[in-house]
Amino acid sequence: MESKAENPILALKGQETNPFLQAYFELCQLKQLYRQGWLKRGVSRKRCESVAEHSFGCAVLALWLAQAYHPELDAGKVLRMALLHDLGEVYAGDIIPSEAVSAQEKHQRESAAVQQIFGKLPGGDTYLSLWEEFEQGETPEARFVRQIDRLEMGLQAGVYAAQGLLQPAEFYASARQALVDPALGELMAAVQSIGQPLRIS
Repeated sequence: MESKAENPILALKGQETNPFLQAYFELCQLKQLYRQGWLKRGVSRKRCESVAEHSFGCAVLALWLAQAYHPELDAGKVLRMALLHDLGEVYAGDIIPSEAVSAQEKHQRESAAVQQIFGKLPGGDTYLSLWEEFEQGETPEARFVRQIDRLEMGLQAGVYAAQGLLQPAEFYASARQALVDPALGELMAAVQSIGQPLRIS
């Protein structure tokens, strides 16, 4: 059984308190929820990226790249979406493709989680709608952030590879498969070239 030291949510169990404080304690769970794909490829817990760190990386990349390459996008929406897109993992955990969980089941678990978190907040319906928009991936902003989500994974694989912590090929392939934006594809190609011998034409 988890303790308060392992799960910050338990520290407020049974207490009535400010909804923002409750949501923040839930958010803090993502600071100590490790990204399972890295762990399963041998990255130690000491060096492993948390889900919160991934979300931060996505938000910064989304901000930079939307402004640089896609001024037609709603940059505020892009940033909010990037910040909120993984909050379902507070209660659902970091479910990875190798687990026997269908896409529908994953969505249901994460949807229940964000409803629990956002439901207590003023304006929570707006956050929930934004999360659903990301999940559906039909608007230009959602399609962009979904690519950023995969790009950040690919770039982090490049960081780990440069540090000698893993072989990045499968993560590079997964990221490339999701990238249709040429500018994002160029970034992915650039990180893949790190450490490769120079080609002399």
